[in-house]
Amino acid sequence: MAAVWMWPVFPSPDEIMPKMKKILFLLALPLALAGCSSAITNLTPSRLPRNSDGTYHLEAAWRTTEQAIRPETIKPSVVVGLESYPMRPELVVSDRWEAFVPMPADEKLLHYRFRFDFSRNKIPAPVADNKWSQGFTLEIVDKPAEGK
Repeated sequence: MAAVWMWPVFPSPDEIMPKMKKILFLLALPLALAGCSSAITNLTPSRLPRNSDGTYHLEAAWRTTEQAIRPETIKPSVVVGLESYPMRPELVVSDRWEAFVPMPADEKLLHYRFRFDFSRNKIPAPVADNKWSQGFTLEIVDKPAEGK
């Protein structure tokens, strides 16, 4: 019995192209996501001793690799409930922001978030945008009575 040789059967280009597009999209997705990232980091300790003037120093850092953000338009704030407290840039370190937030003397917990408002380059004109942090809690610890 003689062996019969058959031509290999390849799929047509119409069958291959949709699969190739999906594969290329999945390969390019991590590169696109890695190129545009930003993160808000809370630099405030989770516990602070009670302060006599009732204000507490909250600090955050915002790092971004997004080229479309206009740095001169960044306006960060601390949001506590429905109140918003503007933050100012730290003088010594770039990309770090601070605010002094008041807290009633009878409160022990302060729940807050950071919000960064900014403009993003877009055609035909820049658009307003913002980025919020996750929620944080600051615990105020009463100082122990002295002399005991």
